[in-house]
Amino acid sequence: MLGQGNYNQKIDYVLKVVMIGDSAVGKSQLLARFTRNEFSLESKATIGVEFQTKTLLIDHKTVKAQIWDTAGQERYRAVTSAYYRGAVGAMLVYDITKRQSFDHVTRWLEELRGHADKNIVIMLIGNKTDLGSLRAVPTEDAKEFAQRESLFFMETSALEATNVESAFLTILTEIYRIISKKSLVANDESESGGASSLLTGTKIVVPGQDPEPQRRFNCCGSL
Repeated sequence: MLGQGNYNQKIDYVLKVVMIGDSAVGKSQLLARFTRNEFSLESKATIGVEFQTKTLLIDHKTVKAQIWDTAGQERYRAVTSAYYRGAVGAMLVYDITKRQSFDHVTRWLEELRGHADKNIVIMLIGNKTDLGSLRAVPTEDAKEFAQRESLFFMETSALEATNVESAFLTILTEIYRIISKKSLVANDESESGGASSLLTGTKIVVPGQDPEPQRRFNCCGSL
């Protein structure tokens, strides 16, 4: 079961997902469309780092998605270590009308895998399908790359709201599936007197930009 909304009940899981990719590919627009169902033609480059949250109901559990967005420009790359820390999912975005943004996907993927947990769930997103007549990246090229690198893949349009919700829900549901399985295994170990070290390294620690102490969670346990 999967639904959306703001729930008064306790949060069962907090999932940190990062948006990465070149500047101007539509990362902030995708995030605004998913979290607030908004799209602005006056969108400006993201300065520094910001995150949005959205609460979902997945398999009768209340899941809070915390989605981080940062500028793709090189001068802001100093935020990387804090940005990736604790992320359990990543949306790697390119612009289907800009071949260079797709060519840079390999470098972004290397950086992601160098900083993030090795089990992070990654989705490759080809954005701006509303500009199909200007397409510079064939869908097949992206599909082949995603298959080769074991990534999820979807093409979207933040402007037309095409596949945006589906892309986010796909990655969040997959993350939930993996984490809930780990929780079950850990509970079995605990009940049988075994070690609970299976959950080592899965705590989500939100970097220092967030002043609220209650935003520190363990992604694999109930609050």
